[in-house]
Parts: sequence; C-alpha cells; structure tokens
Amino acid sequence: MNTVLITGGSSGIGYEFAKLFAQKQYRIILASRNEEKLQESVNYLQQTYVVDTYFITVDLATSNGPDMLYNHLKERSIEIDVLINNAGRGSYGMLHEQSIKSELDMVQLNVHAVSHLMMLFLKDMVDKDSGRILNIGSTTSFYPCPLSANYSASKAFVLYLTEAVATELEGTNVSVTALCPGATTTDFFKNAKMDKQKVSTTEETMDPQKVAAIGFKAMMKRKKYVIPGFQNWLLSHSPRLFPRSTVTSITRRVLEKKK
Repeated sequence: MNTVLITGGSSGIGYEFAKLFAQKQYRIILASRNEEKLQESVNYLQQTYVVDTYFITVDLATSNGPDMLYNHLKERSIEIDVLINNAGRGSYGMLHEQSIKSELDMVQLNVHAVSHLMMLFLKDMVDKDSGRILNIGSTTSFYPCPLSANYSASKAFVLYLTEAVATELEGTNVSVTALCPGATTTDFFKNAKMDKQKVSTTEETMDPQKVAAIGFKAMMKRKKYVIPGFQNWLLSHSPRLFPRSTVTSITRRVLEKKK
C-alpha cells in the first residue's frame, strides 16, 4: 500500500492534497499540532473515501518535532512513499516590530523542519530508489517581500533547496518538487494577520483545490517546480523583467493595508 505523509494536512492546501491522494487510495497520514482539526479531517477522509487514514499530533516548529514524527513512523514500520512538506506559516509587519520568538519559530517551521524532514525521509527513499517529495514554496520564493521579510526569505530557501536536491537525484527514481503558489484562499492570511491587505482579497486568490491539483500533477511528472496560475507565473518572473528595487517597492505596496 502506498503511503503519503502530509504535514499541515488538517486544512488548506495540505487538506486538498489529502483528498487527492485519498481518491488514489493511498494510506493517508496527516501531521500537525491541531489535534481537533486533524481528527475532523481524518473522519471526513475515512467516511468519504474509505481509505486507511490517521493522524500524528506534532509541533514541527520545535527543533525535535521532525525527529519525533520520523521516529513515530519508524517504530511502527511505516514506510513513506510520498512526503508533502506543507506545514508552514507567514508573518506580517516591519521586522524590527515583530516578536523575535514568533519570527524564529516561523523560520524553524518553514526552513529547518522542511530541510530536516527531507533529510530524514530522503535517505529511505534513495535506499529503495523510489519516492516523491513536494515542498510548498511561494511566488515570494522568487523575490524579496518587504513586510514579510523572514517569510519570503524562508520560501526562497525552500525553492533553492528543492531545485538543488532535485538535480542531485537525477538518474534515480526519487524526485523533489517545489509548489510555488501565489495568494490562495486559506487561513494563511488570517493566521499571519494579513487579512486586511490588498493581496488577500478573495477575487485575487486561487482556490486551494486547484493549487493542490496543479502541484499533484507536477510532482507526478517529477518537475522541479511549478507556479500555479499565469498571473503568478508572470509575478514570479518580474525580477527578470524589472530592476529588483522596483519589484521590491511594488511588492511592499501590494502588501500594505487596504484603505
């Protein structure tokens, strides 16, 4: 039985990935720190798709979170065929005004946990010469983002890490893909206190189901990265078309609060 592990899988894009894999009759393992939401998601997947599904409560924003998750599965002799590295969060505001702990927790989750989980599960995949990993990047993986400085820097890390490792794995049956969406209709903006920003308006955001479907297809085709939506593709390529200072200034204006 093929097994997928989805971090941050109780809502948003991660939850949509869970539905896609359930349709393919994968065994689904969801991991996040919200036990109540995890239980609701597992109940829905089991009842709707009749698949083997369960959850692991773990806080990946802690340094030992990835090890705890990996060891939990190892102790139960569960092999992971697909890892969806979806857990992550954003932040909003001038960097010097932010909580240092909150920002570093975000970096731990967006950067350290992603890399740590990759290194843990990748070795097993390479040993059996089979497996896929999908990391969630962002259109901000391609340019600096004032008012979300640490967040955009963390997503640049995700993209660079993914592309580098994907190239290392050429010639094997293991692949790594980065999904780099733009604004998506999830709780991301609310959790990051960005729900009053221009970029968070509903008419400008993509449906998470569509984003997950594009990411799923790209991963199965073993692409190194994919950017859902033509406008997002153009946005991600803007540093090639305009001076970086211009792109950064425009990005700040987009992230400022709506008047």
